[in-house]
Amino acid sequence: MVRKFLYFVAFIIVLMLLAAATYRLFGKELMEIAFVPKTEYVQQSKVETSAYADSNMWFSRPEIRSGNPALWTPDGHSPTQNAEAAVFFIHPTSYLGREYWNAPIDDKESQDRAKLFLRGQASTFNASGEIWAPKYRQAAFGSFLTDKPEAKQALEAAYADVLSAFDYFVSQQGENRPIILAGHSQGGLHLTNLLRDRVAGTALANRIVAAYVVGWPVSMETDIIALGLPACEAYGQSGCVLSWESFAEPADYAQVIDAFDSTTGFNERPRKGTKLMCTNPLNGALDGEAAADMNLGTLVPNEQLNQAGLVAKSVSARCDDRGFLLIGDPPEVGPYVLPGNNYHVYDFSLFWANIRQDVAARLATHSAK
Repeated sequence: MVRKFLYFVAFIIVLMLLAAATYRLFGKELMEIAFVPKTEYVQQSKVETSAYADSNMWFSRPEIRSGNPALWTPDGHSPTQNAEAAVFFIHPTSYLGREYWNAPIDDKESQDRAKLFLRGQASTFNASGEIWAPKYRQAAFGSFLTDKPEAKQALEAAYADVLSAFDYFVSQQGENRPIILAGHSQGGLHLTNLLRDRVAGTALANRIVAAYVVGWPVSMETDIIALGLPACEAYGQSGCVLSWESFAEPADYAQVIDAFDSTTGFNERPRKGTKLMCTNPLNGALDGEAAADMNLGTLVPNEQLNQAGLVAKSVSARCDDRGFLLIGDPPEVGPYVLPGNNYHVYDFSLFWANIRQDVAARLATHSAK
């Protein structure tokens, strides 16, 4: 499994380098040409909740043992055998094609890429919970590069799949079983909507250990109140939301801010100028600062890409005034950093061991209530 993991890492490196080079050389316009679908939008048929009874609709769920990407761990770690909690993890965008606005659910290339992300991201949760990671007809990468109405339709269709998967997931848990929610990038976007639509104001909110909305901005002024859970303020706090977006210094997040500031929050007010939620994953604090000595392990492949392991004390973290997580000088964790020193792809792997500890601490607090 480790060898397959690293082969996919190599493939992703090539793709990200091409995307980053295109952006640096030609800007937004050519990124749109390269990635935004030119086809007409095809209305997606509804996937019923019952469809997710089929294990083939999941990358990870408890009975999937062979080839389950979320069960991967680096040396020195292993998945729990008797998990107290259940984890619902929504993978990030893995469909880079232009043939469709929504990725076919059986598209092998994007599924292989999604499995890679689950190995590096969802795996950090496997010491505390059984991981359920659904397949869904994700919006194409190009949907995030345009304001065409087709992009909005694609995201809505993807979210509908996520909702169906989540409803099935909840139906399979005991009435009092703790639940951990997590998503990255597009998965983080869907998770914010899921919190608003399925958790806020419901009995289910009392069962949420924590919600990790990573790689997607959450406004402290226009969004958090609609999610039904407060922002996590300290290590070990339960029943709350965590969020961060990682940049090395000097950081240039102008493109992210430009897009974010043009949107409307969940309270129907402009997000422009509002502060982002920033959890420091090294110490679990809101707007915190932590030295590299506190980093228990960053997930890093070696130069030959034939091993992947944890390197401790190599990356620091601090939240800046706007709410971005700054990690100091660019760390050597791989070549597929996005423009502006954006370490988006590494949001989980930079802090893999600390997040693993963070999840366990919040679960312990929840269980003690």
